[in-house]
Amino acid sequence: MTEASGGRRSRVLDKVLACRPEVEALVVTTPENRRYLTGFTGSWGMSVLTATELVLITDGRYVEQAAAEAPGSRIVRHGTDPLPAMKEVVQATGAARIGFEKENVTVGMHQRLQSALEGITLVPTEGLVEGVRIIKEAEELDLIRQAAAMADEVLDDHLHLLRPGVTEREVAIALEFAMKRRGAGAAFEIIVVSGPRSSLPHGRPSLRVMEEGDLVTLDLGVQYQGYCSDLTRTFAIGRADARQREVYEVVLAAQTAALEGLRPGMTGKDADGLARSVIEERGYGEHFGHGLGHGVGLAVHEGPRLSLTGDAALPEGCVVTLEPGVYLPGWGGVRIEDLVVLRSDGAERLSNFPRELKIL
Repeated sequence: MTEASGGRRSRVLDKVLACRPEVEALVVTTPENRRYLTGFTGSWGMSVLTATELVLITDGRYVEQAAAEAPGSRIVRHGTDPLPAMKEVVQATGAARIGFEKENVTVGMHQRLQSALEGITLVPTEGLVEGVRIIKEAEELDLIRQAAAMADEVLDDHLHLLRPGVTEREVAIALEFAMKRRGAGAAFEIIVVSGPRSSLPHGRPSLRVMEEGDLVTLDLGVQYQGYCSDLTRTFAIGRADARQREVYEVVLAAQTAALEGLRPGMTGKDADGLARSVIEERGYGEHFGHGLGHGVGLAVHEGPRLSLTGDAALPEGCVVTLEPGVYLPGWGGVRIEDLVVLRSDGAERLSNFPRELKIL
């Protein structure tokens, strides 16, 4: 086990042991959590974390890969059905109460686990691994920084495509191909929405042809060696009228307030309020319908939450998005999003693409 993964196991185990006697060991099925603990990147596997060891259960397709990627785990190969191997591993722990990740385990999987682990109580848990993942290690932050830089570069290299006559889908395809050429991939389905469609916060790229005078919003993220970035910019094609400039300046002022005011210890709700208050004061509050941001790491959407319901304090070392937006149905919308890491004295931007309105 590497020093990093050993520390992760120790920190998660501390959380598990703090749950005793309700939970004596933890079954990990969420792919990002499994990778975080073991280093294993395969598409199938389950881990069991106990006070004495970390076990990775997988099938014959991945045994060699698992041995190379997860040297700190005991590798158990299962046959056509993984549950007998899971039963053997769990029974060997002597634990009577096993935690499972309730956000990832389906009803059907729970029924199968309960049938296989007869006599052992399954206890739903939440956030035992995710709570540790929130604070990024130096190695993780370096990969996220590289993913953010790659997103900046890919976007900058393809601004020439934002012109009349090009479809939204053509732009999205070109951006994803550029990521793959750089040895990375898209962290999520790239958003390219133009003209009236830019009022759709999560609109999918369509065959709409961009026109002069359009606002165009691009939301893209790079996944590099497992870690994600998230970047959004809105551009104007050819020209920008007075209202487009006004809405853009409102969103930019809101994001600037968040960038300058964010501090560790404030709640996600307080952070959201930094930007929301600016948008509300300018009369667009009802048109900002989502939260200010979210955590980013092995998953592009993870904790903490920066929203009206974000009651948890934001710790130093977390990586979050700041992405206020204003969306006017039938007219269009603007969103500006940057990735930041929270330092003791505030937010450090990891995305470095210019934030001012660019007219192409």
